[in-house]
Amino acid sequence: QAACSAKEALTDAESVEVAYGEWRGTLTREALNALIEPMVARSLKACRRAVRDTGIELEEVEAVVMVGGSTRVPRVREAVAELFGRQPLTEIDPDQVVAIGAAIQADTLAGNKRDGGELLLLDVIPLSLGLETMGGLMEKVIPRNTTIPVARGQEFTTYKDGQTAMKIHVLQGERELISDCRSLARFELRGIPPMVAGAAKIRVTFQVDADGLLSVSAREMGSGIESSIQVKPSYGLTDDEVTRMLKDSFEYAGDDKVARVLREHQVDAERLLEAVQGALDADGERLLDEEERLVINLQMDQLRELMQGTDGYAIEQQTKRLSQVTDAFAARRLDSTVKAALAGRNLNEIEE
Repeated sequence: QAACSAKEALTDAESVEVAYGEWRGTLTREALNALIEPMVARSLKACRRAVRDTGIELEEVEAVVMVGGSTRVPRVREAVAELFGRQPLTEIDPDQVVAIGAAIQADTLAGNKRDGGELLLLDVIPLSLGLETMGGLMEKVIPRNTTIPVARGQEFTTYKDGQTAMKIHVLQGERELISDCRSLARFELRGIPPMVAGAAKIRVTFQVDADGLLSVSAREMGSGIESSIQVKPSYGLTDDEVTRMLKDSFEYAGDDKVARVLREHQVDAERLLEAVQGALDADGERLLDEEERLVINLQMDQLRELMQGTDGYAIEQQTKRLSQVTDAFAARRLDSTVKAALAGRNLNEIEE
């Protein structure tokens, strides 16, 4: 109580006498400013983050309303003015601002009209929504702080030749790896026409309605087959948990970026290894001599060994080397396929 009273008194005075038990002393405004500076810095950091999330610049903010009794402290108002380049609005009692805002929102949600024009009240998504991709990575479809209702879609494709089904894992969170995100739902799209890897086009659409209900649908564009699911992303998630997830995403952003790059290189390497192995099994004996096969197998073994480690750059470089070593083999396979397709056909048949 003594500290609170001293802080309030220093809003107007340069110094104040403080008594706590048998202790007596003088606290100056300068000393108070030094004590609260770390908290002021954290508050400004939150302001910068909020402005960045809206997609605008600090200079575009037209007015800043002070909320809460502590915003009466001169150092707080001074810091806000320095950040935004304008004096904050202080005409409204900061202790009443929250209550006034809540009352206005309740009045608007009740359908009442207000003089001076209508207010637009927008809810936002507190955490990003996305799905799992190869390598256990989180692919964000709807970023956090997107206003609702909203619908967003992205196209994905198959990973393996002849793949006829795709598992859809819906996630919530800001981290790069699915192990660090919240699992919301899983469903499966079946009946995808068998094609070579990467040929199928699967459109995954995320739609959040005004009540916060998330609908996720997956549609194979060629055949039209579709599957979907609905989920309430906010169910069972407290404000403290949302705050913790956001804090973790900022704290581990650097590590997450490194981990994502590593996983992406591992996925690319695995995809190439599967393609090369399939080509060797099908045409290796026919189109390559023994020495050429040995060279390719050696490069494949080296890549597999690197994939067990954590050097993403080394994996990337070895993937490129394997691709270069197999370029001639790929060209021979293409020539062989073309020759087989044209064998026994005349020019007129080809033109038709």
